[in-house]
Amino acid sequence: MAAHIEATRLAVAFPLYHAPARSLKKRLLSKAGIRVRTDESNRVVVQALHDLSFEIRQGERVALVGQNGAGKTTLLRVLAGIFEPVAGSLRVDGEIGSLIDPGAGMDPDSTGRENIRLRALYRGLDDAAAAELEAEAAAFSGLGEFLDVPIRGYSAGMAVRLSFAMATAMQPAILLMDEWFLAGDADFMTKAEERLAQLVQGSEIMVIATHDMAVVRRWCTRVIRMEGGRIIGDGTPDEVIG
Repeated sequence: MAAHIEATRLAVAFPLYHAPARSLKKRLLSKAGIRVRTDESNRVVVQALHDLSFEIRQGERVALVGQNGAGKTTLLRVLAGIFEPVAGSLRVDGEIGSLIDPGAGMDPDSTGRENIRLRALYRGLDDAAAAELEAEAAAFSGLGEFLDVPIRGYSAGMAVRLSFAMATAMQPAILLMDEWFLAGDADFMTKAEERLAQLVQGSEIMVIATHDMAVVRRWCTRVIRMEGGRIIGDGTPDEVIG
């Protein structure tokens, strides 16, 4: 089955559990406009995404653009299955790989090798696939003997190299990215750029949230502009970002 994403009137809202006072509610509701409201339980909720309808087909490379707080990362997290919509429908066909937070879930008290094995368990890999992931991540990160040292003792650069190696040791049908993720020394950044290019070219669909228009123009065939949790533009890079 070809990779495919379809959203119809998608909405996401988050309750503010620490805003019970009537005076605080009144101030929030008066200043925030349509993105803050009260629900049926009289809780203050933030409307993070509102009434989104779109379709992404096989072969498309889509950039989500907009100012901070526009809803780009929230939408990525919904597509990844991290957040549940409160209204509307979402259909995603195809295996998902996300680079939303490559270091998420790493245990600082476990060694690099143990973290790779934990990631394999999380992804449901069998023994052979887990061993392949371990060998590939070890080789790409270039950590050598430090792979058997607890991550708490890593430098920031070493931790980034390991998390990047684990997160990109995949070839998903649908690739979700929060910014074009590059870090480390010059040699590693060259390897990372090549790895990201392979992931993008090998995926059937890519969706990236970014502020970098150079990345948009280089890699993306379509741009969705967001503002206040809504879609305000959808078209080619030239049509949307000029």
